[in-house]
Amino acid sequence: MTAAIKCLVWDLDRTLWEGILLEDEKVTLRPNVRHIIQTLDGRGIIQSIASRSADDVATKALRDFGLQEYFLYPQINWGSKATSIRTIAGALNFSLDSMALIDDEPFERDEVRFELPEVCCLDAADLSTILDLPALNPRFVTADSKRRRAMYIADHRRNEAETAGEQPREAFLATLDMRLAISRATEADLMRAEELTVRTHQLNTTGTTYSYEELDAFRRSDRHTLLIVQLDVRYGSYGKIGLALVERGDRLWTIKLLLMSCRVMNRGVGMIMINHLLRLARDAGVRLQADFVKNQRNRMMYVAYSFAGFREVEKQGDRIVMENDLSRIQADPEYVEVRVEGRACTGARRR
Repeated sequence: MTAAIKCLVWDLDRTLWEGILLEDEKVTLRPNVRHIIQTLDGRGIIQSIASRSADDVATKALRDFGLQEYFLYPQINWGSKATSIRTIAGALNFSLDSMALIDDEPFERDEVRFELPEVCCLDAADLSTILDLPALNPRFVTADSKRRRAMYIADHRRNEAETAGEQPREAFLATLDMRLAISRATEADLMRAEELTVRTHQLNTTGTTYSYEELDAFRRSDRHTLLIVQLDVRYGSYGKIGLALVERGDRLWTIKLLLMSCRVMNRGVGMIMINHLLRLARDAGVRLQADFVKNQRNRMMYVAYSFAGFREVEKQGDRIVMENDLSRIQADPEYVEVRVEGRACTGARRR
């Protein structure tokens, strides 16, 4: 599959609008740019800005054009575009190879390519064809895709509230009214499930990408369990943010894939999902192993497995096999209400 671009970073002068804002009496949007921005937003592509300009003047122009709301963490300053892109990627918790820059200046594109070779650089002269790029055309546009920008805005508000608070972290998380639902994936979940495997790289145990058709085969298989996870909080819904695929043998189960959206990092959600799989295996009276394929981004998932009691038992090339003896299953945090196939249970009071 074509590598997906999660965030398109726009230059402003002679890219988003005609002319140079600080020099020309008036600037106008380039042809079709509003449609392009709105279309990408509807596809779930996050958009931001890296522009060398005066922040207050550029922000007012964006507001006057009615476009300010479409751009998250805009960087309008006199620094380098590479630095701005790093800042945006860090704020969104995106890897650099999921970022793209569109800019009219060859110098700016070349500088970014030199400093950040992972970032895709697009020429503003090709703006008319940008909507046709495979990397900006997800195979499916799900309900979660359409509201992705709103979810990131809500997440930003959560982060601001957390930063402003002086209470212990768990006390803050308890204020979020977190509700986690774990269920078997249905046919209606498959588009989002494929999207998760394509987009999720950091909190991903193997990095394996599965197509809709492959996931549907697992869903129908009597030798596999495909689970999907949804998280809601008082600020709004994160949507479907996690996926687990378990291969079930008569005596041995293997977690072939476990992933969580980076947006729920540090929410404790990954451990809840691991705990659920441990309980399923224990109740079924089987051994439980997990595949792990190490890469530059997913060390946190290895740490999560280790913290949950998994230990390495085998190596097969890049693939590590880990096993849990199921002797110690941690209680879920009290601040999350967990629903499993319609059953509600909160923290350690799971039933």
